[in-house]
Amino acid sequence: MTTQMTHSPPVAGPAASKARRAERSPVARVGRPGFAWALPATLFFAAFAIAPLIMVAVLSFMSWNGLGTPQFVGLDNWTRVLDDPVMLKSVWLTLLLTALGVVIQTPLSIVLGVWAAGPQRNRAVLSVIYFIPLLLSSTAVSVLWRALLDPNFGIPAEAAWLFGDGNLFGEQATAIGVLAFVSTWQFTPFHTLIYQGAARAIPPVLYQAAEIDGAGRYRQFFHITLPQLRTSIITSMILMIVGGLTMFETVLILTQGGPGTDTTISAYYMYEKAFKGFDFGAAAAIALVLVVAATVISLVVVKVSGYDKMRGSAEGVS
Repeated sequence: MTTQMTHSPPVAGPAASKARRAERSPVARVGRPGFAWALPATLFFAAFAIAPLIMVAVLSFMSWNGLGTPQFVGLDNWTRVLDDPVMLKSVWLTLLLTALGVVIQTPLSIVLGVWAAGPQRNRAVLSVIYFIPLLLSSTAVSVLWRALLDPNFGIPAEAAWLFGDGNLFGEQATAIGVLAFVSTWQFTPFHTLIYQGAARAIPPVLYQAAEIDGAGRYRQFFHITLPQLRTSIITSMILMIVGGLTMFETVLILTQGGPGTDTTISAYYMYEKAFKGFDFGAAAAIALVLVVAATVISLVVVKVSGYDKMRGSAEGVS
């Protein structure tokens, strides 16, 4: 007895090619992570970011001195904050320090990051020494520079020919300069680290092709390195903007908002309202102003730079 086996002809056409692509696709074999993978991080973010932000928003419409029950006052806190000349001045100072941080730290970080990514002699040792400020807290850095710049016992007292009377905290211009310098000294290593990693990810074949075409080191930097660092530059700038808008410890320890209110930035003014004036409603309103400002400026940077339309690419991948 014989058994006849019949084979159905293979399915041809677009359906067959789509099925073959689905079988070969890693996504089809592995599958995308479900929402359960993101649930712990979502709950953590909701509990420690979204919920406090909602509470601050509600408190901005309340009158509360830290004791008793908050009383609803409507837009009174917002009216007082927006009409306060010190608040308006603090916003301008905050934007000024933020702009100084971006303008100074960005080119410095790019140059140092590209250098640290190279094969130079003693590069590793010098990079480790340079990254030491990144390991210190803002409080420790501020205390250190407060002692070093003390007009009576610090560097200015020993170099009167350079610093004059030595009181760098007595004038607005020099006080702002000290704040910008200390922030640059502390946070430039962090952004340098970002650019160092990005520079090492640039395909060497691009530089090899440029050398064949006769491009020198400077032309390679401006026509290869900088364009390849575009996404890292935007990311670093956003972090600088957020950090500048939320600067607090440096001002608290170095200048305490002085002289007068000449270095009273918004975050420090919020602290004064809450913990010196016990006006937590107005402080909550200032906090929301900072949140909105940081969000809007970051979104503008992303939109103007086209960062939201950028896509990653890998050499040799089609």
